[in-house]
Amino acid sequence: MLDGGNVSVSVDHQLIGKIPLINLEGIVTFGRAGASPALMQECLSQHIALSFLSPHGKFIGRVVGPSYGNVVLRKTQYARSFDKEQSCEIARNFIIGKLYNQRWQLERMTRDHGLVVDVDEFKAVSKKLNETLQMLSEVNDLETLRGIEGNAATQYFALFPQMVLQQRDDFKFNGRNRRPPKDRVNALLSFAYTLLAHDVASALETVGLDAYVGFMHQDRPGRMSLALDVMEELRGVFADRFVLRLINRQVIKADQFVMAESGAVTLKDDARKLFLSEWQKRKQEQIVHPYLGEKIMWGLVPFCQAMLLARYLRGDLDEYPPFLWK
Repeated sequence: MLDGGNVSVSVDHQLIGKIPLINLEGIVTFGRAGASPALMQECLSQHIALSFLSPHGKFIGRVVGPSYGNVVLRKTQYARSFDKEQSCEIARNFIIGKLYNQRWQLERMTRDHGLVVDVDEFKAVSKKLNETLQMLSEVNDLETLRGIEGNAATQYFALFPQMVLQQRDDFKFNGRNRRPPKDRVNALLSFAYTLLAHDVASALETVGLDAYVGFMHQDRPGRMSLALDVMEELRGVFADRFVLRLINRQVIKADQFVMAESGAVTLKDDARKLFLSEWQKRKQEQIVHPYLGEKIMWGLVPFCQAMLLARYLRGDLDEYPPFLWK
């Protein structure tokens, strides 16, 4: 609920904490947690997105204020989304960023952990990703682009088990699965992707874009297609690395998960709180943005990419510059 300029958090009518609303970029709630009408109204007026997730971390919905920004920008976005060739031009750069960053991650693993991973196998996949990157410049069809991205993802995730350096018996990974995740690693990855999508969607709406109208991901009711597009570049370099850090530094342990009879695996409440706390710490770490050349926090990367996409759609840039981590 709203208490002056603060978000007041209560459990069973007992106050457990207050947070200045001005410090928040967005609010994510889990389970049956509610928000008072006064808090919702203040969030809407200050353009603070309020997202609701199920107890298992499944996205339910978001409450955002009225659209703002340049209506011409959104019209340009909609027009580009209907043009398959122009959509492919933009989507191609999203995938270039994704594959470049995944390749960087594989190379980093061989450099830092060459004694515990199969260097030859990592180098072989890295080479294939590099060859794929060279091919992408000639792709002008969305279906072909989606197929290339899917094949590259399969090759990348085939090496993911080796990137789990600690707790390997407890954090086994046999490929991506979701809705629901069937193992601990996938549970962590799905949660990280949900949070990343929330951050990217908020950034897109902040610069005046429509997070639900994408270029690569097909439009579906309730699907934040553009947020899913833009976050492709950040999946490996931010979300995947974050999950691996939690496992390899033994921040998250095997006993912090719930194994349902249906096979679904979810985080316990205490582990979810720990995950969110570490996520916020990670977002506060500083980097130099590879395109802008400015020192920023990781948490501002989605906003920077949204801003660059808006500038491209307005005609201020000749091409959308993907986030190429170095």
